[in-house]
Amino acid sequence: MTEQRSAAPSRSLTVSVVIPVKDDADALGCCLRALSLQTKAPDEVIVVDNGSEDESAQVAADAGATVVRCEAPGIPAASACGYDRATTDIVLRLDADCVPGSGWVQIMRQAFAAEPHVAVFTGGARFVDGPRMLRTPLAAAYLGSYVLAGVAALGHLPVFGSNMGFRRAAWQRVRAAVHLDATLHDDFDLAFHLGDSHRIRYVRKAEMGMSMRPFGDVRRFACRIRRGFATVLVHWPRDFPPIRWQRLLMLRAASGLRGRFR
Repeated sequence: MTEQRSAAPSRSLTVSVVIPVKDDADALGCCLRALSLQTKAPDEVIVVDNGSEDESAQVAADAGATVVRCEAPGIPAASACGYDRATTDIVLRLDADCVPGSGWVQIMRQAFAAEPHVAVFTGGARFVDGPRMLRTPLAAAYLGSYVLAGVAALGHLPVFGSNMGFRRAAWQRVRAAVHLDATLHDDFDLAFHLGDSHRIRYVRKAEMGMSMRPFGDVRRFACRIRRGFATVLVHWPRDFPPIRWQRLLMLRAASGLRGRFR
């Protein structure tokens, strides 16, 4: 497998944070405030405005973020626009309605520095709104189901769009292959492409809060499920699970053999 090496250890890895947004000014303001309180600030924050009609772009500008306008509809196109704009070693991604823990950027940066052979890191999340009694079990069920379905379809850990990061060089390698279809899940699609030739690892301590809003609207939640199935099917037959699993095993075996004879 192709492994992305880190930047030279003599300097600190630079970090961008990308946030796609559409008509979510209030939540975006909370997210940006949390980013401003990080123990280790990112080198840049890029907010991609995907056609907002509210004050989202102004909120981002007032917070000092770089505001990029994406005319193509949908989170996949908006996210890709932000990744393309980033100029740093590492690109972190979260949603506008997320609230990162104060050490999120630092922990993610440290994970990449500690494991230069890993190109992608992803973390979990907890709900910060909705009924308190349901927050923990619902988050566990939601994310647990996503991981199980992702591993079955991918043959490896998926990435979670509300809490993930990758080396910018890894993005540049898969950029031409990713789908910018608004009816797909951008993070799940990205996992198909990044997982083909890069290692994906989980970061336990990268705390992230997220909204329970998807569970408050049956139609919106059903739409998420449909997009999940569509994201899997668009990669078939090449990535039909048995075919993909066998290909990845062969690639990993070949990578291991190359390492032995260096």
